[in-house]
Amino acid sequence: MEQETREQFATPVETRREPPTVIPSQGDVDEAPRSGAGEAISMTDTHVYAIGRVEARFPRLSVEKEFAQAAGRAETAGQTDQQAFYGVLSKPENRYLARQMCWVLMVQELETYILHPRDPRDFDRLVEAIRAQPSPLDLDVVIGVRGPIAPPDFCNGLMVPIVIFDQMYSFDRDALIKAIPKPEKMNPKQFEAAAGEVLDRILHMTDNAGAADEHRALNYLAMRYPGIYAKAAEEFGRDFALTEVEVRSSPLSTTRNMVDVVFSYTNRNTDFREKFFVRLDVTEEFPFLVTKLSPFYDH
Repeated sequence: MEQETREQFATPVETRREPPTVIPSQGDVDEAPRSGAGEAISMTDTHVYAIGRVEARFPRLSVEKEFAQAAGRAETAGQTDQQAFYGVLSKPENRYLARQMCWVLMVQELETYILHPRDPRDFDRLVEAIRAQPSPLDLDVVIGVRGPIAPPDFCNGLMVPIVIFDQMYSFDRDALIKAIPKPEKMNPKQFEAAAGEVLDRILHMTDNAGAADEHRALNYLAMRYPGIYAKAAEEFGRDFALTEVEVRSSPLSTTRNMVDVVFSYTNRNTDFREKFFVRLDVTEEFPFLVTKLSPFYDH
């Protein structure tokens, strides 16, 4: 998991290009979740780039009873409830149970999405996300397409949008911060403190469910672009405070949907303000960097 976290920042994001998402057609309904009535759920083209925590829940009483029988056959002596829960679901012979579970993404402790992989092999990623020893610092990133609200019988009455995800990865907050490349000649502890503050600022922005363009852009930067952390550490060292993070529609948006993310820093003594921005393309499912962090000037 730690190696996967480091690989997020190993790719030069300014040249990264991802293929557009493929929305399931009627011929692909076996890859999409179904309601209790067996009706295929049609998808929309709303993209999601969300950061939260994955939870596994029993959608129906019958699934809970089936899980209890599987747990009774397993060796769980000395394990906590969470360790036993994870151990049972992670066994290859119990993969059928993983497919039956309701997988919920919690964003800021709110039930935000029900998750379903486009590729059935990615149920393994969902199982790994619940962890044998979870921590409040755990983070899960989900990239996919948002569909309709789940029917009442789909997840034990929980009615939130279903997200068909194409990519998901899990890590904890401290591992992410340690994986960010640190600029030379910068104190490691000061850099980690600055990176942690920027990350927390993005994660706790109001209503960041990762579906709006501005939130997808911010979440992408938090996960993929170390430049914003290096700049924050540099500005803190100059006695500037991060006073605002704003997302604006780019004036270059024509055939592509591009946004400018503007970071404002204010000197703690003189109130002098400096602004820097990053331009991203958020047209498709996978955002990507258009320009690196540069000075921003109001027009």
